[in-house]
Amino acid sequence: MQLTESYQRLKKNQFLFEELVKRDFKQKYKRTILGMGWSILSPLLTLLVLKLVFGFYFGRHIEHYTIYLFCGNLLFSYFKESTTAGMNSLMSNASIFSKINVPKYLFLFSKNVSTLINFGLTLAIFFAFVFFDNIAFGFHFFMLLFPICCLILFNLGMGLILSALFVFFRDIGYLYSIFTMLLMYMSAIFYDISIVPEQFRFLFYFNPIYCYIEYFRDIVIQAQIPGILYHCLCLSYAVLAYVIGYLIYKKNNHKFLYYV
Repeated sequence: MQLTESYQRLKKNQFLFEELVKRDFKQKYKRTILGMGWSILSPLLTLLVLKLVFGFYFGRHIEHYTIYLFCGNLLFSYFKESTTAGMNSLMSNASIFSKINVPKYLFLFSKNVSTLINFGLTLAIFFAFVFFDNIAFGFHFFMLLFPICCLILFNLGMGLILSALFVFFRDIGYLYSIFTMLLMYMSAIFYDISIVPEQFRFLFYFNPIYCYIEYFRDIVIQAQIPGILYHCLCLSYAVLAYVIGYLIYKKNNHKFLYYV
């Protein structure tokens, strides 16, 4: 969807969109004792496990290793949760759009807003960790909005691609689970790429998630803003994913009803 066109149609279906967001957010914590508390507890437990497993071997040579880990896990978890939810957005709402004529991407967008809320809660915890780790806040922290916005657009694009493919090929769900596990190890979440032979380090920059994670680390830990070429790279991945997703979605939109 072109962004302006999508926004206009979202406004037209604003009530339905808001209800979908509320439903998706409530479903995530349905029948749990801690409810939204898991938004706080889950990333902390994950961070603890990562530090216990990898801290001794990798953490000794990385400054502010807890924050280093948190940066990687924060962005990767948001990417994984957002794209996985997006992939299932059409199939889990087939009973609605098969009976009511509504823009099908509403279901994808609502899933993304729901995961974005969780990301925002975790981000607040992250900033608390940054404060207690004696890392100075500055105006350069506002530049974190750039990789966040790029990642949101990238997740939307990947969601459009995956949700369309998942309607036609249910194997995508299993393959994507394996892919995200592999991607986690290729995104330098718990190690520094300096351990990789120098001639292979450039390969990391073909991984959009690594680029967004490294941007975060440069701002927070190194207190430096990446160069203009790095900005172009991050933005290019986001725009490319969205454009490809839009084209796939547009081409197959009329076929979804016959396969759900």
